[in-house]
Amino acid sequence: MALLTVFAARAAAPDGESLYKQRCATCHDGQPQARMPSHQELAARTPESIYRAMFEGAMMPQSAGLATEEGRAIARFLTGKEFGASAGALAGKCATAPSPLHMSDADWNGWGYDRENTRYQPKPGLTAADVPNLKLKWAFAFEGDTVRAAQPAVVGNRVFTGSASGAVYSLDAATGCTWWKYDAGAMVRNAISIGQAGGKSIAYFGDVRSTVHALDLATGQLLWKVKVEDHPAARITGSPAFYGGRLYVPVSSIEEASAMLPTYECCKFRGSIVALDGATGKQIWKSFSVVDPPRPLAGKNAAGAQLWGPAGAAIWSAPTIDVKKKVLYVGTGNSYTNVSTPTSDAILAFDLETGSLLWSSQVLAKDNFTMGCGRGANCPEDRGPDHDFGTSPILRDLPDGKRVLVCGQKSGIVWGLDPDHRGKVLWQTRVGQGSALGGIEWGPTADLENAYVAVSDLLNRGEIRPGGLHALKLSTGEKIWTTPPPELHCTAGAKGCNSAQSAAISSIPGVVFSGSVDGHFRAFLAKTGEIVWDFNTARDFETVNGVAGKGGSLDSAGPVIAGGMVFTNSGYGMWAGLPGNVLLAFSK
Repeated sequence: MALLTVFAARAAAPDGESLYKQRCATCHDGQPQARMPSHQELAARTPESIYRAMFEGAMMPQSAGLATEEGRAIARFLTGKEFGASAGALAGKCATAPSPLHMSDADWNGWGYDRENTRYQPKPGLTAADVPNLKLKWAFAFEGDTVRAAQPAVVGNRVFTGSASGAVYSLDAATGCTWWKYDAGAMVRNAISIGQAGGKSIAYFGDVRSTVHALDLATGQLLWKVKVEDHPAARITGSPAFYGGRLYVPVSSIEEASAMLPTYECCKFRGSIVALDGATGKQIWKSFSVVDPPRPLAGKNAAGAQLWGPAGAAIWSAPTIDVKKKVLYVGTGNSYTNVSTPTSDAILAFDLETGSLLWSSQVLAKDNFTMGCGRGANCPEDRGPDHDFGTSPILRDLPDGKRVLVCGQKSGIVWGLDPDHRGKVLWQTRVGQGSALGGIEWGPTADLENAYVAVSDLLNRGEIRPGGLHALKLSTGEKIWTTPPPELHCTAGAKGCNSAQSAAISSIPGVVFSGSVDGHFRAFLAKTGEIVWDFNTARDFETVNGVAGKGGSLDSAGPVIAGGMVFTNSGYGMWAGLPGNVLLAFSK
């Protein structure tokens, strides 16, 4: 009887392969340039991460109607692993007692190093002459990850970083050993911001379920967490910004992907900025990037689903804080529906104290787009090119006493805006062709004289035409020099390998650091653009925590420089990139 019961249970168990073919294969087994992870990339993840994406994350609309066991069956089929197989003792734990943490202006805190998001480290602990001698000091691998999007933060002798699995770590900067680990329960893809509130040093970050977490910096213990947006497609991709005891949280979404489902009622999400009390997590104010709430529109889509709008204008990157004016600046993404909004593809200015929208400088109107375009019923009639501002505005002082906001757009245009005259355009310079995955993706850097801009230009009319690295004069936008992409050397194989520079870039006095989708991490002279150092990360690594390490594409997060060391992620198995799972640390 027991055997009969076992056989009956097995016979009744869901068939993960069949369910995958019915529900998922159309998109994930498609063309390598598709804007979604491939079957191969999914296979490298843990079943837990697949399951979370289906029932708590990006694939919730596509998973509607699936039973729990059916979702688990798909996850097991894709990964070839059982749930819980990766659980175990924390490897690579530090053996000694931690030294006290001391914050300084030489730390790399949050996304852009400073409140102005310059990504320029003036006190790097190494010189331009040291850079050609940089060597790998240690590698740390994140089990089950194939996408390394969480940029590290460095405070004193500690490195803080999240992961696709939801694990957040405090590592020793010198050795890579682990001081503590916290499980956020969902992917953490933004940089951790650190501040002092309520008499404590606190690490702040958001996850892809739009929840903000606050941890004790020294121990990793949870102090509070709060969900800042109820829309099921909402997520936090940009790093929260801490200033004056408050945490300013940008909210984005994946509703563009939800719209691929013809029966989905597109679209209702609006981007927002949420101000929280840093000590308690209590909401102080919330301001939407689309002023009017969504409403039912006349008519339905071809599948009979109700259409909504206005929607969109997600805020993908970290806010920029203007301490002088007490203003917060953000860049916004495209509109999702036929109801256009004057605040999409724009730079917005909010009052820090009240959250009031002060002004909007829109550079592209009617950029209405979803991923339902080209394959489903949810595509706006007046379809746009998907030319978001995915980067944080950079605030810089000019020699004549004026100021400029440097803003990179997916159109391939860099904009110089006047923050003191409602975002008036001072200059604009085209550095790339632009596309849905092209132009400027994640962020330029700026020293005291120039802005440095890396260009992606993937998915440009079906072609890959990477645009290299460019130096622009801050005051005029004049192009100083251009370094084209070096010749490809695809040691990890040709598939998914190209020389697009979509990741954010960073700089120190005399040197600019930029990674590439082909896995190369390079240093360029700031005066000439000459390449003075090149390290191929697309390979296997021995790691300090004993987890199998593999590098791949460099995308999204940029390099971090602090304490004489340079840190970068490697691995980005999305948008046809090379998967990987390592954080690399270099020193002279």
